[in-house]
Amino acid sequence: MQTKLSESFRNTPEGQEADRILRACVHCGFCLATCPTYQVLGDELDSPRGRIYLMKQMLEGAAITSKTLKHLDRCLTCRNCETTCPSGVQYGHLIDIGRKIAEQSVNRPLAEKLQRKTLAKFLPQQKLFGGMMRLGRMAKPFLPASLGSKISSATAISKPSHSITQPARKMLVLAGCVQPALAPQINVAATRVLDAIGISLFEAANAGCCGAVSFHLNFQEDGLDAMRRNIDAWWPHIEAGAEAIVMTASGCGVTVKEYGHYLKNDPAYAEKAARVSELTRDLSEILLQEETALRTWLQKRGPGEAKRISFHSPCTLQHGQKITGVVEALLTVAGHTLHPVSETNLCCGSAGTYSLLEPEISTQLRDRKLGHLSQPSPDIIATANIGCLNHLQSGTNTPVRHWVELL
Repeated sequence: MQTKLSESFRNTPEGQEADRILRACVHCGFCLATCPTYQVLGDELDSPRGRIYLMKQMLEGAAITSKTLKHLDRCLTCRNCETTCPSGVQYGHLIDIGRKIAEQSVNRPLAEKLQRKTLAKFLPQQKLFGGMMRLGRMAKPFLPASLGSKISSATAISKPSHSITQPARKMLVLAGCVQPALAPQINVAATRVLDAIGISLFEAANAGCCGAVSFHLNFQEDGLDAMRRNIDAWWPHIEAGAEAIVMTASGCGVTVKEYGHYLKNDPAYAEKAARVSELTRDLSEILLQEETALRTWLQKRGPGEAKRISFHSPCTLQHGQKITGVVEALLTVAGHTLHPVSETNLCCGSAGTYSLLEPEISTQLRDRKLGHLSQPSPDIIATANIGCLNHLQSGTNTPVRHWVELL
């Protein structure tokens, strides 16, 4: 694609990056067939190719309108288009740039501003969100069904009992912002499994939200500050020899793996951010690497209760981190039966705060996804991201669990 960026963007780091990405696009249209919003809305401006044209026009100096911002807002950032694209267009990085420029140029309605600001400030605060979730659970019987369905039930958990001999191998784990309140059992299960194969998981004090919530709501500086805070919290442990930074939520994982990209122009953090990204692993990657030890433990433990499972691979796992087939293999090793599911590439509609900001599109995508996941009548629907888990559970009575709980 030929470009002619305006003078105001041409010599900026963001402009140069956007120019490089735009020039890779050959506007072939392969991405339209795999874009969730195009599938639902049928509007080319709600497809990757259409949004790329809008961002190209912005960067070339065309007027930026509320319509432009609306089409960029509607993108789920699922990055399915990146998996499909034969030219390797880095669409996810491009839309980060486009959204920032559009946000700075368009005056949103006051109600939209307040909603987005509230989400950006509230969700990343683990203790505040946890407190509000407890209040929400008490009030759930009195809330409208549309709101009550988004409030998960409390889960009774018991802390893992560590091995008598403390494992010599240590890895950091991120608690995140909403997962401790919505599903604290996930990290407990991960801790139990890794402890059983000789790896100790621990959280670093002061590490919190990965930064994705604020960043993708266009409070990008707040998101970058969250990334810097996590790096500061992890760095002493990295220097002390922590082997990896383990992610049990694929949405956090794809973000932390890209800290090196987000902070590449920050001289104080660029090198550390790159190192953090290098050390970051999805939990499934760790267990795949330790498959021999995992198999040995499963054999010693004996067979558990085998389940019929439909697995939903989050976009952040399959399109963002490019991890496919690994969780399914691990569940099979553990004795469960995995059923084939149609349209595994398409987004479930959760996408961080998307289900709150674009409920109509999000619900259509959720119901479409659940139709495929429920077709084989599974005992359990498994997934790898807390947002997907909570979103899918709001539309079905079939239990939705994080896959590590099933190990």
